[in-house]
Amino acid sequence: MADLLQEIKKRKTFGVIAHPDAGKTTLTEKLLLFGGAIQEAGAVKSNKIKKGATSDFMEIERQRGISVATSVLAFEYKGHKINILDTPGHKDFAEDTYRTLTAVDSVIVVIDVAKGVEEQTEKLVQVCRMRKIPMLVFINKLDREGKDAFDLLDEVEQKLGLTVTPLSLPIGMGAQFQGIYNLWEKNIEFFLEEKKQKVGESVKIDDLNDAKVDELIGEKAAATLREEAELVETVYPPFNREEYMRGDLQPVFFGSALNNFGVRELLDAFIEIAPMPQPKEAEERTVEPVEKNFSGFVFKIHANMDPKHRDRLAFVKIVSGTFRRNENYLLVREGKKMKFSSPNAFFADKKEVVDESFPGDIVGLHDTGNFRIGDTLTAGEKLHFKGIPAFSPEHFRYINNDDPLKAKQLAKGIDQLMDEGVAQLFTLEMNGRKIIGTVGALQYEVIQYRLEHEYGAKCSYEPLSIHKACWVEADEKSEEFKEFARLKQRFLARDKFGQLVFLADSAFTIQMTQDKFPNVKLHFISEWRD
Repeated sequence: MADLLQEIKKRKTFGVIAHPDAGKTTLTEKLLLFGGAIQEAGAVKSNKIKKGATSDFMEIERQRGISVATSVLAFEYKGHKINILDTPGHKDFAEDTYRTLTAVDSVIVVIDVAKGVEEQTEKLVQVCRMRKIPMLVFINKLDREGKDAFDLLDEVEQKLGLTVTPLSLPIGMGAQFQGIYNLWEKNIEFFLEEKKQKVGESVKIDDLNDAKVDELIGEKAAATLREEAELVETVYPPFNREEYMRGDLQPVFFGSALNNFGVRELLDAFIEIAPMPQPKEAEERTVEPVEKNFSGFVFKIHANMDPKHRDRLAFVKIVSGTFRRNENYLLVREGKKMKFSSPNAFFADKKEVVDESFPGDIVGLHDTGNFRIGDTLTAGEKLHFKGIPAFSPEHFRYINNDDPLKAKQLAKGIDQLMDEGVAQLFTLEMNGRKIIGTVGALQYEVIQYRLEHEYGAKCSYEPLSIHKACWVEADEKSEEFKEFARLKQRFLARDKFGQLVFLADSAFTIQMTQDKFPNVKLHFISEWRD
């Protein structure tokens, strides 16, 4: 038991969320660099190094410079095992991010100093606030001209509804950027070189009124820094870990991930304050990490992570107990026992087989099609972890097979991509035509690209005017349901799991249907099923 508790205390599992282009992938890479997990940063924007960012697995991500799939990256730092879940910032992949947020214990929110708080960040932070996930804010790209630090702090408070407390302050910005004063460790870290590519030594400062500060950064910058530090003390609440853990207070750090600036400070403070793996609610009860028996849930399925091998990996977040290789575990939904001979852990961009994993860890299990997103695995207890929704898609298109000789490959490809949660598949009851529903239009490109490159199948799309997919809950033997099914037969379909879905063409249609058939309930989220 003591061993399990020690392992749990060592672990920190967090997600990185941001609007596209805020520098999230670069920050993730630099964290790995500090952990010694990779030898060179992928220099995401550099043409000299053609290697994409470590966490961008798929080709389409490399081409577009966006993260499409959530990647899992782990590294060791100062006696801690850190698991990062790098999430897609692009709004078309928001659903993947929402699911990932069910698997993290805390979050780092990255904000671009020039653009401030953007729309996608607002939505993701709202989800974190709903779930009371502790958040830490990193204001990035200080080597560029941007908004005033205090204006940004106000914007974060107002737009995101957060209560912030700065734990570091920038000294200058853009061309005048000299470094960072770390309020947490009471030191100044500053640039050594003119080119601003190297981080200088950090200098311990016990008293900002010390003349040494003027020598280091110049009198004008020193005077500004003293004023700002005083302002922080009078205006912002002192950092309080309990409030941060409850999701009521958010510490803010400033830096430039591209130049490694302020990243170490962020990481050092993070391992000190961020929560270890937390209890998780199941429908039956609350599951504590220190419980002896293993339990975990699938929050993501990723096919063909290695294009050379047709493999699917189910990503499982371990909630309690110890997960051991080759031991029998219960897949609760199916009621069947399974064992895994080569569970993967992720170390930077490499996968390795692990013998045992602990709460907070993410393991990748090779899957031949047994798993669905949201599945619970346990040592035997029938638990159902809550909170992995499928939302009604916003875009709908018919999918057509463009190569009749590859019908099997197309069917298999669609099947596997839907299991991953890339999109949702609906099959019309009337004629069996297949419709793909997505949260964003970009997903159609991803599906087309992956079907061709991973399954050798070609598809095309046809537009379709649907407003929302509504999951139907009704007594299928009742006269009311039969009348509903007769009138709406052209718009009824089944989802991948055989659930009945009504594809409504407008909000007005939904309203009218609910008025006319009060016992036929329509749901916009499929979370109510099993």
